[in-house]
Amino acid sequence: MNANVVPPAGDDALPDHPFYPLGIALPGYIANEMSTIQILGIFAATCVSVLLPTLVAINRKRPDLPKRELWAALWFVLCGCIHLILEGYFAFNAVATSRHILAQMWKEYSLSDSRYLTRDAFVVTMETVTAVCWGPLSFVCAWMIVADHPARHVLQAVISLGQIYGDVLYYGTCTLEYVVRALEFSRPEPYYFYGYYVFLNAIWIVIPSMLLWSSCRKTTRAFARVQQLETTKNGKAL
Repeated sequence: MNANVVPPAGDDALPDHPFYPLGIALPGYIANEMSTIQILGIFAATCVSVLLPTLVAINRKRPDLPKRELWAALWFVLCGCIHLILEGYFAFNAVATSRHILAQMWKEYSLSDSRYLTRDAFVVTMETVTAVCWGPLSFVCAWMIVADHPARHVLQAVISLGQIYGDVLYYGTCTLEYVVRALEFSRPEPYYFYGYYVFLNAIWIVIPSMLLWSSCRKTTRAFARVQQLETTKNGKAL
């Protein structure tokens, strides 16, 4: 992958931006106008403004819905919004040269992974697939959970496996760049690497893994029950 690194002739040749690796070229780069606190506050407030009305709506529609199912539905609604809106914006826009609020969010995150500003081929492809596929399907899965649709666990497993797969590749490609080419895309401050890069992305490994395991168990039990019924039926027929 091309990191667009321009070897600097001296200190004056370094680009006027805070991203790593040093000397990375970002033509037309526009610095954020908002602070980190403002960006994180807007993101958190937006998530709450989505989840609270969703919680109220689900409780009205299915007051008997088990808590575990309720949290799963809320998770997929949140995933749908993040995948479709935030990641969808990145997939089809150059964030380095924009002052849009979503672009500023991506520039804040890019302090932990500058590949988002250089339009790295893998990152763009991965985020596009996530936005186009997992975004809309997450909303469908949330509806299936509330509606108790029989295909819910099939879709839940597909989405969760896709999220895990994308995250593993994301971590893997970044690690490979570091091991093979000694390229670091995160600033040296620990909170960028561990807070943004490690923690935020790990969420989409831990929770999808739990949901995938749940769906596999439910599906296995359902097939076992069907096999038991068929065996009993065939035994009676004999």
